[in-house]
Amino acid sequence: MKNKYIKFNMKTRSQTRLQRYTVEIDFDGASEAWKANKISNGNGTYIYRCSSTKRDGLPCCQMVSGRSDYCKRHSKK
Repeated sequence: MKNKYIKFNMKTRSQTRLQRYTVEIDFDGASEAWKANKISNGNGTYIYRCSSTKRDGLPCCQMVSGRSDYCKRHSKK
């Protein structure tokens, strides 16, 4: 008499998922880009920097006022 039981090798969903993508993140570069428009308070907190440029072409380094993207001097323009 033959064996009545058949062995199945069934895989679950978690076993059939393949990792198709490799993610490489440059955390140092991302941190520098995030801090590009902010001023450090020195205790781990940051304040946004004015988005305007001065007459000499350099970026304004003043902190923004309120919910504006500009400091008090440049928000009046």
